[in-house]
Amino acid sequence: MALDKNGIAQRIAKEVKDGYYVNLGIGIPTLVANFVRDDIQVEFQSENGILGMGPFPFDGEEDADLINAGKQTITALPGASFFDSATSFGMIRGQHVDLTILGAMEVAENGDIANWKIPGKMVKGMGGAMDLVASAENIIVAMMHTNKAGDSKLLKKCSLPLTGVGCVTKIVTNLAVIEVTDEGFKLLERAPGVSVEEIQKATEGKLVVEGDIPEMVLN
Repeated sequence: MALDKNGIAQRIAKEVKDGYYVNLGIGIPTLVANFVRDDIQVEFQSENGILGMGPFPFDGEEDADLINAGKQTITALPGASFFDSATSFGMIRGQHVDLTILGAMEVAENGDIANWKIPGKMVKGMGGAMDLVASAENIIVAMMHTNKAGDSKLLKKCSLPLTGVGCVTKIVTNLAVIEVTDEGFKLLERAPGVSVEEIQKATEGKLVVEGDIPEMVLN
């Protein structure tokens, strides 16, 4: 059974370690904060200037002044701090973020990522994604394995304008956990009930499969 967006976020939350500073991108990555273990200390950073971001607020408890980079209302944990964009991007460009979790429209087998522009569609600019992919050493992409037409989003080569080159380390989709290696996409785990053959069929880029591939454990 393929995962939904919450399932993808729940699996990525297992990659978050105690003491990490983590940047959450727009979309599925924002859900990760809801699934991090209670017994570890993690600081979530949003590029619009907050460190110590908490889960989404309950209905009726939203504060319109507390938002993430995607303009969604958030909560702030005890000890959270707020700062200007210069300080926020100083953190990012200075490589003080341990893990960056981003969405993507396409990822190539060499780790290239395209996540900011579809030609012909109005966009305001590349934004902070450019700084994140240029500076981060540990980038996990959260995405659906295929687009709405059923075409693969894990490609030999990206067709959309690139955000970063050779920067993605791991991908978690609704079908699989995949590591980007020198040999291509390496299959690490498969979603519960999803076969290796289904993943291979949905992956355009080179997929390396070694031995028995375990199912994801979400809890």
